[in-house]
Amino acid sequence: MKTRTVHGGAALGAALLLGACAITPGTPPARLSPAAGATLKQCEALAAQFQHPATRIESATPVAAGELKLAGQPVAAHCLVKGRMHERKGSDGRDYAIGFEMRLPQAWNGRFYYQGNGGLDGAVRPAEGALGGGPLTGALVQGFAVISSDAGHTGAQTPYFGLEPQARLDYGYQAVAKLTPMAKALIQGAYGKGPDRSYIGGCSNGGRHALVAASRLGDQYDGYLIGAPGYRLPNAALAQLWGAQKWAAIATPGTTVRHPLNPNASIPDLGSALTAAERQTVARAVLQRCDALDGLSDGLVQATQACQAAFQPARDLPACKGGQARDGQCLTAPQIDALAQVHAGGQTANGRPIYSAFPWDAGIAGSNWATWKFVNSVALDPLSVGTVFTAPPAAPVNFASADIDALLGAVSATTDTYRESGLSLMGPPGHEKPDNLLPLRARGAKMVLYHGVSDAIFSAEDTRQWVERVNASQGGRAADFARYFPVPGMNHCSGGPATDQFDLLTPLVRWVEHGEPPQAVKATARGTGNAGGVNNELPAGWSAQRSRPLCAYPSVARYQGGNADSAASFSCQ
Repeated sequence: MKTRTVHGGAALGAALLLGACAITPGTPPARLSPAAGATLKQCEALAAQFQHPATRIESATPVAAGELKLAGQPVAAHCLVKGRMHERKGSDGRDYAIGFEMRLPQAWNGRFYYQGNGGLDGAVRPAEGALGGGPLTGALVQGFAVISSDAGHTGAQTPYFGLEPQARLDYGYQAVAKLTPMAKALIQGAYGKGPDRSYIGGCSNGGRHALVAASRLGDQYDGYLIGAPGYRLPNAALAQLWGAQKWAAIATPGTTVRHPLNPNASIPDLGSALTAAERQTVARAVLQRCDALDGLSDGLVQATQACQAAFQPARDLPACKGGQARDGQCLTAPQIDALAQVHAGGQTANGRPIYSAFPWDAGIAGSNWATWKFVNSVALDPLSVGTVFTAPPAAPVNFASADIDALLGAVSATTDTYRESGLSLMGPPGHEKPDNLLPLRARGAKMVLYHGVSDAIFSAEDTRQWVERVNASQGGRAADFARYFPVPGMNHCSGGPATDQFDLLTPLVRWVEHGEPPQAVKATARGTGNAGGVNNELPAGWSAQRSRPLCAYPSVARYQGGNADSAASFSCQ
């Protein structure tokens, strides 16, 4: 079969691509001044005194230093505020509201951070603003005032909130738009001044929230920290269903595994289509072809784009010969074909792409990769596609019999009740030609994106292509506004054979407020004794403290000599 590769495209810093919407070449973005801190003036009184339209503060409670810990370290004293916005009776008869919590440090740094949460939301997670694998720091620890929300529905209402039109819109983008001015007003009431600088960030669906906010709320935030953004979430979910059908065709008939959401139910064992041992074989084949492209064979493919040109599954994957049994050391022809098709992102019956291609990378050996491809594609994606992304919504789809071509039309459709399509409400407007970000760039706002190269649900290639489109829309000068950091080996937001522990918020703040663009950010493996939690998928032979620079695309971490486990031995070129 013919597969789509994911290399190529204009590199950042290439010749200027001028057009009617391009910025004037050489005109630098504005410089934003640094934030100035303040001391918390009141906490408990906020419950009674704070007034904002459609908002009810349920509680405001002091939290002593050390009551909350991150990576075993005490978090400083702060005020925990819990509340609800836009309480209402939904068209389905259920009670809805946008639930939230805010954590307001006693010693505040003058900054606001909107924490975008993952999945289908539905839970108010602790407002810590921590990202990356086994995070050692976060926005709250760094002194930000942080908000977290359920995006307008509860866990019990998930995923069927998608049948209620307003709840669907709140999840897509309106909850962020409603919470943002309220949070800034609450900060004003707590400190006597509003935030000098505002940031929004998250990974997965949280990264999508941040990317959508850049297009819809470009005047509200100064910094956007965007991890693994599922900005085409409906397409990604359909690619999952399409892939599940391919895996099912070669899985062991009749075998099942426990349903992740219902311990009393089971789902087909799609993992039998490509076992853990066989995925390790695929990873070794990728490493054999691509590992040394960055100057060192170390179990990490740093030269991701070069690898896509170098690796050919039909040639490079070890094929089982003749009547050779599957022993984990080779792949059958149907396995190689299915793997190549799934990596290509799926296509309709007439050859129309469903989603982006996925890069070849050694992180395919990670357990999270298998969870998304073999479990969540059967247990979770049918729920979201059937109830949240299609118009009109219906019952959860059956992955085995799903008509992907019809569903691809349904996620683009609208009705009199559902007036925005699933694609529209979930994605950033204008993402195909993102020149609507020009005003945001001009006023000095900045974007930092990151993505695990072996993310199995949202493709790092989709993010890379979006960055290239931003570059084209900004006259080839996107690097002074947006920088993208691929994370080799990392699965969805964390995990896999990777150095997945890093802090990109601090570099983003330095860029926004001090004009220091990030080029290389240190990332560390989470070996034995790591305070943030051990990554049990680190390959044997890696140092427990292995570090690497994450390099701003299109630069690549290349080995310069010295300690092979130290980031200092690499440079971004």
